[in-house]
Amino acid sequence: MRHDGRRVVAPENDDPRWPEGYVTVLREEGAKEVAIPYCVAWVRRFFARNPGRRRRDLGRTEIEAFLSEIAARPGVSNWQVQQARDAVELYYERFRGIPLDPRPDEPPRPASRASVPSGPPSAVFAARGTVSLARGYADGDGPVKREVRASGRGDRTTDKAMPLPPGRREAAGEGRGGPTEPGQRVNWRELDRRLRECLRVEHYSYRTEQTYVHWIRRYVMFHGWRKPSLMGAGEIQAFLKDLAIERQVSASTQNQALNAIVFLYKKLLKRDPGDFSQTPRARRGLRLPVVGSREEVKAVLDRLTGREGLMAWLLYGTGMRINECLRLRVQDIEFDHKRIAVRGGKGDKDRYVPLPACQCDGLKQWLDGRRQQYEADKARGMHEVEVPAALAVKYPNAPYEWRWQYVFAADDYSEDPRSGHVRRHHVDEQWLQRAVRQAVKDAGLTIRFTPHCFRHSFATHLLDAGQDIRTVQALLGHSDVETTMIYTHVLNRGPQGVISPADML
Repeated sequence: MRHDGRRVVAPENDDPRWPEGYVTVLREEGAKEVAIPYCVAWVRRFFARNPGRRRRDLGRTEIEAFLSEIAARPGVSNWQVQQARDAVELYYERFRGIPLDPRPDEPPRPASRASVPSGPPSAVFAARGTVSLARGYADGDGPVKREVRASGRGDRTTDKAMPLPPGRREAAGEGRGGPTEPGQRVNWRELDRRLRECLRVEHYSYRTEQTYVHWIRRYVMFHGWRKPSLMGAGEIQAFLKDLAIERQVSASTQNQALNAIVFLYKKLLKRDPGDFSQTPRARRGLRLPVVGSREEVKAVLDRLTGREGLMAWLLYGTGMRINECLRLRVQDIEFDHKRIAVRGGKGDKDRYVPLPACQCDGLKQWLDGRRQQYEADKARGMHEVEVPAALAVKYPNAPYEWRWQYVFAADDYSEDPRSGHVRRHHVDEQWLQRAVRQAVKDAGLTIRFTPHCFRHSFATHLLDAGQDIRTVQALLGHSDVETTMIYTHVLNRGPQGVISPADML
C-alpha cells in the first residue's frame, strides 16, 4: 500500500503512558478495536528486537530492518507487514511526537515539524495516505483499508497540503465548490457521540452501531465535512451515485449506506432531508448459497479439533448463525431436552434448535474444562460477564453466575468498548474462520466453503431428507418462508425444479 505525501507529527509527548496512551492514539486514528492488540504487539516486538537500546534512539533504519525480517517469514501477508509499519510509525510520530526519517519511496518531509497539513481529518490524512490498522470490509466486497482520522493534536499550521487525487480532494473539502466554510464544518466528535447515544437508545446492536457510524462518517467526509443539517436529498444522491459508479460497491452495501443516512436524518436530526424518493435502491440479485455435500461437510469436520471443531459440529448440527453459536450461554444448553435455546438471534428473536446427540459427551467435557476456567477467573475476581440489556441492574449477581458464562469464551480478557469493563468475552469469530479455511484447504475442496456454509448445508440436507419447509424455516429463524425457499433452488426441487431433457432420452 502506498503512502503518498507527508506524515503528520504530533507535539512531543514528555510523559507517555504506555500502553494506555498509545491505545488512546490508535482509537483517535480510527483503528478498529480488534486491531488494537495486534498494533500493541507489533510495537513490543519491535522493541524486543532491539534490547538494551533507548526507544528514542531507534529510527528508520531499525524499523525497515524489522519489517524486512517480518516479510521474510513464511505465511506473512503484505497487510500484516503494513500493519506493523503503521503501528510503529504511529507510536513514534503520533504518540511520542518523535519524527522519523522518510522512507526511500516517500517524498521529502518539511524541514519544520510545524509544517504539516491543516484542515479536517480527511485533508490531513489524505496527504499521508491510508493505513491498515483497521482492516475490514467497508464496501462489502473484500478487504479494504479504512482511512483514519486525525486526533487534532499538532494540526496547528497553515501550510498548504500537497496536491491530492480527485477523490481525495473531494473528501478533503477541495471538491464540490471548494473547501467547507468554518461555520459549516461539522464537529465530528460531538456528532459521533450523539449518534452512538441515539443508536443505543433505539437498542441497535453494537455491530450495527459500528456500521452506521462508519457510513455516516464517510457521508460527511465525502462532502468536505459539512454539517448534515445543511445538506439534503441532492447530497444523498451524489454520495450514493459515487458509491455505485466510482466505488462499484455491491447492491447490499449501497442499501446499507442509505439506511444509515436515513437513520441520521430521521432519528437523530429529526428533520426531513428533502425528497430523495427518486434515489433508487440498488436491486439485489439472487445469489444461491454455497452448500457442501455430506461427504464434503464430513471432510471439513474431520479436520477440525478442539474448540473450533466443536463449534463447527454445532453449526452444522443446529443450523445456528456464527454469532448465535459464539454467544451461547451455559444455561442455553438443555441436555435433558436435547435442544439448545438460541437467545436474541437476528431480529432479537428466540428459538429452539436440536442438540446433536453425537456431540453431547464432547460438549459436556468442554463445559467441565470451561468450569475450571471460570473458577480460576473467580479466584482472581475476573469472572464478570456481559449480560443482556438491564439484567445486570435487575439481577446484580447475574454477571458473576456460572449459568450466564459464555460456552466458548475468549482466551484472554478484553475491554468492553461501551462500558469500559475488562472481562472475558466470547471467542472472536476469526478463530473459527481461520480454522475452517485451513480445513477446507487440507481437504482439497474447491468450493468457497466458510463457517456460514454449515448453516446452508444444514437446511439443504434436512429438506433433502424429507423435512417440510415450515419446520426448516422455524429452525433457521426465518421470518418469511420465501427466504427458506432458496434452499429448494439448490436442491432443484419445488415449483421450479426441472429434469433435463437429456436425462429422459
